[in-house]
Amino acid sequence: MSSKHWLMKAEPDSRIVKGKDVKFSVDDFESVKTTPWEGVRNAEARNLMKEMKVGDKVLFYHSNCKTPGIAGFAEVSKEAYPDYTAWDSSHPYYDAKTDKANPKWYMVDVTFIDRAPHFVPLSLLKSIATASDLVEEVSYIGDEGAKAIKGMALVTRGRLSVQRVDEETWKVIGKLAERGGWPEGQTTALKKSSETKTKPKVKGNQNRRGKKITADDSSGDTKDEDDPAEEKTRTSNIASPTTESAGAKRSQGRKRKASDVEIDAQPRRSTRTRK
Repeated sequence: MSSKHWLMKAEPDSRIVKGKDVKFSVDDFESVKTTPWEGVRNAEARNLMKEMKVGDKVLFYHSNCKTPGIAGFAEVSKEAYPDYTAWDSSHPYYDAKTDKANPKWYMVDVTFIDRAPHFVPLSLLKSIATASDLVEEVSYIGDEGAKAIKGMALVTRGRLSVQRVDEETWKVIGKLAERGGWPEGQTTALKKSSETKTKPKVKGNQNRRGKKITADDSSGDTKDEDDPAEEKTRTSNIASPTTESAGAKRSQGRKRKASDVEIDAQPRRSTRTRK
């Protein structure tokens, strides 16, 4: 049976929960090599982990941080078993409603394989997914590659911390990570769609009844909402800076979303012992 492919999220920035730092970055992952993926407290994500088999491939994703994206590659090294941290009252993700006799939560062990030679930011993937045509910098993935990116759960429903990835998408992400080609911190510039067309200016005295002009949305303002109660966390040295959109700067009278930050309802991930 051929291996399946998955995406699993972790928090790269320090965040203290119950006195413990739950960060788990690609640096931490590379250091520990193998880690239990504990702390998942979402039923769908748990069920996906229970489907995993030894040898399944994993995209390691930095979440709930300024520059979310794919930072490395890993594989499943132990199939699902009860997540004992749910019974530990001192653990950040303790669940009083579960017990050893009737475990509710499960986890798998995941082993680090390699870093992504080029960090693949979420903003780049969303730019590809919403572009009308591929720009030259990433044209090597082809139209079929762009179609695969458009179908990613990360793009269509980013909140879940454990996601399926089909084989074609895995190959496309591998190409992007290997070849790169986009200017760091300028992934929004790769967007080539009708949204980039210049709108005519409206004069101050012109009648604008029925039309409210607002700042244009940009991928820099788009946030991928992860399920915080199920992610690993840690600080990334490879996350590239994002560019704040000029449109957002002009926006007035409106409360702006947290820029470039994935908000996790209950950020999750790792409190495993550091060595």
